Amino acid sequence: MNEALLEAFRHHVWATGRLVEFCGELPEDRLRSTAAGTYGDILATLNHLVASDGSYLLRLAGSGPAWAEDQDESADLSGLRARIDELAPLWEELLSRSVDAERVIVVDRGANEVRAGVFVAQALHHGNAHREQVCAILTGLGIEPPDVQAWEYAWATGRLWKRPPGA
Repeated sequence: MNEALLEAFRHHVWATGRLVEFCGELPEDRLRSTAAGTYGDILATLNHLVASDGSYLLRLAGSGPAWAEDQDESADLSGLRARIDELAPLWEELLSRSVDAERVIVVDRGANEVRAGVFVAQALHHGNAHREQVCAILTGLGIEPPDVQAWEYAWATGRLWKRPPGA
């Protein structure tokens, strides 16, 4: 198992959770805000991100939460938080063993085939893209979004620390 890849997914899950928690403090009308060039409003974008994560995991692992198969959206941010919490250990479990990046997965209702490694790359890219869209909407509303960079994740999780004086 590649520990660096596992770290990247830990950041991915943390960053999405951090953004969902932050948006949980917003009034409903702000959650329905959008901006040009984004997927949709804040709630729809976060729903899409989490539902897609479930779908990617389902295809990679061969099993996952029932909501991932149906692509059901959550009605609210607390539901999204619960789904993120459900996905986190499943990502950990999947990535704690060897993932055959060359395994072929049938997609698009049988019309196409793709290598499993592409799902891994897509999950990380997709999460970053949509988190940035939500942050752009927040910035457009005059709201300072939370820092969801890997550096902030490292501070928050003890993976980055101050060097002792004289070291």
